[in-house]
Amino acid sequence: MRSHLCRTTALLLATAALSAAPASAAGLSGRGTPEPPREAECHTRVHGSRATTHCFNPNATTDRVQLHLVCARWWDPAMDTAPVTVGPAQHVSLTQRCWLEIRRAWVTHTPG
Repeated sequence: MRSHLCRTTALLLATAALSAAPASAAGLSGRGTPEPPREAECHTRVHGSRATTHCFNPNATTDRVQLHLVCARWWDPAMDTAPVTVGPAQHVSLTQRCWLEIRRAWVTHTPG
């Protein structure tokens, strides 16, 4: 009976060790949820017809940021800035404008 209990315990420990290995290799946390992407921190402000975003990258990896605008008037085209690479511990500012009002402004991130 004692050897059966030892074998069962050893089998459970081996199964736990094998199931934890793929999770860490795939970039998953211990709870099996994916880790959030490491992106630059951006703060966007809209003032009238102009939008500005300030991005700081506190991570060790690079991030490419791009500011997008949707203008309020149907005849005013949507505007996008060129993508800009933000290296580790770097700061960038992006500005774009519409002719009149801005309906929506946001920043997209892609790994650098």
